[in-house]
Amino acid sequence: MAMSLTSLAKTKLTSLAARNFKARPARFRGLKPVASISFDDFPKNAWTEGGTVLARHGARGTYYTAGGFCGRTVEGTVFYDGGDLKALAAAGHEIACHGFGHWPGPDLTLEELAADTGKNREFLRPFLNGKAPLSYAYPFGRVSPRTKSFLAPRFASVRGVHPGINSGRVDLAQLNAISLETRCWDEKKIEAAIERVLHDHGWLIFYTHDVSATPGNFGSTPAMLEWALARLGEARIPVLPVREALPVALGA
Repeated sequence: MAMSLTSLAKTKLTSLAARNFKARPARFRGLKPVASISFDDFPKNAWTEGGTVLARHGARGTYYTAGGFCGRTVEGTVFYDGGDLKALAAAGHEIACHGFGHWPGPDLTLEELAADTGKNREFLRPFLNGKAPLSYAYPFGRVSPRTKSFLAPRFASVRGVHPGINSGRVDLAQLNAISLETRCWDEKKIEAAIERVLHDHGWLIFYTHDVSATPGNFGSTPAMLEWALARLGEARIPVLPVREALPVALGA
């Protein structure tokens, strides 16, 4: 128990240090609001169920993909396969990087992090017409100043799980996000985030994992995803993949 508490305290301190360290500072011009819907890992139903919901709203999402999960079932979760990647890419969704082995970056040496990231890049290239993925999300949301420094120059943006919108001065190596997961679902907080992104002309990134009628704690029901997209539609906030929302936020 003592070791577990020590490890937890160390993780919190490392995360706080990472938040205070701006590895890739930038300023969003705030010309107009934009939103993104993202799925981590990703479970197969994030595409078969989640992709269907997105299509009904004319939206395209970002799928942060861990190559090591391809075609596998892990602890009861059925993950995507190569056919899913081809289909979502053909539909205009973004295939993004989430580490091949889905290991927390702070637990890896820089050599191990480089190998894992490189392996995932190569795994994803065939589904990206030979190109490298532009966006990355930290596995488990775990981040440290060391991992931020390593990843910042290698991707156009890196997303974390710290709650909030992105406006004004930001760190492209740790973008804020709002969870749509059942474990912390809060409609009032989601509506407040939408109101703030409208006011600040910022960038709102939602994230979840599986999408089903009976999701896990880290997933969403189709109805929850529908509700969030409907609120964005009512606010007339465009929903774009992360790679396309970034230049909008930057005012490029």
